[in-house]
Amino acid sequence: MVQGAARRVAIPDRFRWHPEARIVGPDGAEVRPVAEVPGAVIPSAPCGVAVAAALARGAAGLPFRVGGEDMPAPEAGRRPVFETLTSGSTGAPRRIRRSQRSWCASFAVNAGLFGIGPGVRVAVPGRMVHSLSLYGALEGACLGAEVHLLAGLRPDAQVAALRAREVAVLYATPAQLRLMVEAGAASLPALRRVIVGGSKLDAVLRAALGAIAPGAEVREFYGAAEASFVTLTDATCAEGSVGRPYPGVRLEIRSPGGVVLGQGGVGEIWVKSPYLCDRYAGRRGMPALRQGGWLSVGEMGWMERGELYLAGRVGRMVTVADQNVFPEEIEAFLAGLPGVRRVAVLPKADLMRGHVLVAVMLGDAGREAEILRAARQQLGPLKAPKAVIWRADWPELASGKTDLTRIAAEAGL
Repeated sequence: MVQGAARRVAIPDRFRWHPEARIVGPDGAEVRPVAEVPGAVIPSAPCGVAVAAALARGAAGLPFRVGGEDMPAPEAGRRPVFETLTSGSTGAPRRIRRSQRSWCASFAVNAGLFGIGPGVRVAVPGRMVHSLSLYGALEGACLGAEVHLLAGLRPDAQVAALRAREVAVLYATPAQLRLMVEAGAASLPALRRVIVGGSKLDAVLRAALGAIAPGAEVREFYGAAEASFVTLTDATCAEGSVGRPYPGVRLEIRSPGGVVLGQGGVGEIWVKSPYLCDRYAGRRGMPALRQGGWLSVGEMGWMERGELYLAGRVGRMVTVADQNVFPEEIEAFLAGLPGVRRVAVLPKADLMRGHVLVAVMLGDAGREAEILRAARQQLGPLKAPKAVIWRADWPELASGKTDLTRIAAEAGL
């Protein structure tokens, strides 16, 4: 049983198409269940076929993965399992093996938290190779909702579909929401809840979202492909936090030596919950993700008054003049400045300081001096970028996250 759900329910061990569920594709046509159980590796497009195939494999208790057609097929386990892929924002995507039950457990929680169930219209704008999109689609189908898959449509067409189909619940990343807003989005009066994952919403985007969907409650969650839901915000959460532990989740902030830190102590985030993955697939010799039921999500943060705050990923932390700096903190500040549409902060080797920081941006290059001045005033001389590289486009992964590897290579960093 899952603690913290609205009611105690038996958790299914596999995905099943709810008899009242409807799945509607980008073209508005209804998707039907597949007649035969397909192979274990499912192409991510067409998205409706991908979801129907995943449900067929799931109901049969068979392993599957959506996307990664060039990777080995997932292997069966003692219980119904499947694989998802990490975003690959700093390298090649990893295959994550998990039980189907680990997602079904949070489906049961979200039925109460978000009111997802028969008759509720849920939309997912992303491709099914992205775990958040696949999650939203499978959750809706398993809970009996009317699921609208919008992958492949232009952002303005996605907004038009949300409005015409009177969608009430939207699963999206900040990157997807930003594209919709920038497309000159019309109002969305039927939208009642926006569930946001993948990264933190900046204040500018939150305000723009509120303007087009004034009746929508925005619930941000922090999580990872390996851990699913970790924390969840509500209207009472402090600005800058990523929320309180999601129902059933335990959090610890640990020092490099494994000591559990108290309030305000910055350390590595460890998670224990029913929603964790089993392990990475196909990588022999890799250290186990889980230690005594706990999982490190590879991020640093701290707790204050029961809420989690993120510092940044362990793998992105850089040293500038002997000071540990997290690029994510700087990106969050820059993203809220006028003239900045997209930003990535990357290190550049420096003989005197070890590293200096460079901001790669998409936006108004005429504001560069203003942006750098604001960064120095707010962040100080060590954290403030020393230079800006402007781009005319913005490389993104299937998840909608910034392709840091490509940006760094093309910037010569």
